[in-house]
Amino acid sequence: MNPRISEVATSEDYKLRLIFTNGERGIYDCSNLLNLGVFKELGDLNYFKQVRVLDGTIVWPHEQDICPDTLYLDSDKESG
Repeated sequence: MNPRISEVATSEDYKLRLIFTNGERGIYDCSNLLNLGVFKELGDLNYFKQVRVLDGTIVWPHEQDICPDTLYLDSDKESG
């Protein structure tokens, strides 16, 4: 099983700065989701910034979420 999310922070360019339960850090770019169905609402930067960690993944107030495996496998890992 891949690590889960322990912390999340947002950036102005629709990227999520993630800390995983194994201590790794990654950047996940959400900009490619902004025109897709339920994710269109994330295009509002104020709404995008309302992301939080819940049960090892990330969610927004209207229940949009992204699979923690996707977040781990598709994020650009940061060193150090």
